[in-house]
Amino acid sequence: MSNDQATKTEWPLWEVFVRTKAGLDHKHCGSLHAADPKMALQMAREVYTRRQEGSSIWVVRSDQIIASDPGDKDMFFDPMEDKVYRHPTFYKLPDAVDHM
Repeated sequence: MSNDQATKTEWPLWEVFVRTKAGLDHKHCGSLHAADPKMALQMAREVYTRRQEGSSIWVVRSDQIIASDPGDKDMFFDPMEDKVYRHPTFYKLPDAVDHM
């Protein structure tokens, strides 16, 4: 079987994200190949949450993820100093809110 034939018959790659029971956000924990979303979810559960440590699973086809280019870092993540509207200086917090 040639590489072209193998690529055509290979299941799509899925990225797996799991939220732990104590966690607030999903963390990327790995990748797997599956034929469809239902199979990807079942396989992710079996592979990445064996000890029942998860409370939620996301699976996303790898070819559907859009990412920024590291070369565009300055455009996406430039310093906040020039964006004064992001600084919380335009209002006073009540004394009861002491953890911010």
